[in-house]
Amino acid sequence: MNNDQNNRRDFLKKSLLSGIALSSMGATWASPAIPRAASMKLGLVTYLWGKDWALPELISNCEKAGYEGVELRTQHAHGVETSLSKKERKEVKKRFKGSPVTCVGYGSNYEYHSADPAELAANIRDTKEYIKLCHDIGATGIKVKPNRLPEEVSREKTIAQIAKSFSEVGDYAKDYGQLVRVEVHGKVTQQLPVMKEIFDQVTSSNVKICWNSNNTDLMDPGLEGNFDMVKQWLGDTTHIRAFDENDYPFQELFKLMDQADYNGWILIEAHSDPADKLAAMIAQKETFDRFLKNL
Repeated sequence: MNNDQNNRRDFLKKSLLSGIALSSMGATWASPAIPRAASMKLGLVTYLWGKDWALPELISNCEKAGYEGVELRTQHAHGVETSLSKKERKEVKKRFKGSPVTCVGYGSNYEYHSADPAELAANIRDTKEYIKLCHDIGATGIKVKPNRLPEEVSREKTIAQIAKSFSEVGDYAKDYGQLVRVEVHGKVTQQLPVMKEIFDQVTSSNVKICWNSNNTDLMDPGLEGNFDMVKQWLGDTTHIRAFDENDYPFQELFKLMDQADYNGWILIEAHSDPADKLAAMIAQKETFDRFLKNL
């Protein structure tokens, strides 16, 4: 092989390698890594905002405000309850399916601390009925809660009872493709060390914690310490107040969630009552986007 052939072969080889490298670089530039924060989605809990809206108006306002999902609360104007017929449940599911708004789940008031066996059994029984409803309307889970530790019963007994109840409804919900989301709630039970005591005894992997952004999150050992205490059980829903309702460190919370690879819903459960709730929702969306951008 003469020198001209060698030179030509070297030139083609170098050109090929350069082309591969540039192609690879171009692919990287065209498809930048999506930040984990982008997987946090904003939604609404119909606690005070949305409680007076019929389902079509609720979905429409979420669309207008740029909210991707909604957690329906019980006994509100949208009327999604176990009293719905099979046909009506299909209509609810179809309405959500035909919109960009996801039915995240159902916000029940079921709790399992009662010392009365009949009351406890009724809460468990009714939870199961709403799990069926969640399945039928295309939701993915039900919110339940602990609410207190009765003084007339030992703390250890009540915590064990709550954990056992969570496990029972969690296993039941699994057969319907639903999660049981435990809101961090109640005067004593909202304290994260107490939630840890409960979840240390929960045997169903289908039961998850719904972070509730309470002021008690800031008690010793502080937000990060309390977050780390229970983050292994975090599910796919987080409740927050409207960002301008208090001085909770939401940016720090978002940072902790981002570091924990949280991939779920940030659901606004506002406690205020503005005259123009749609405008208030839009303002909260802008703040939410800014918090994500700051990550």
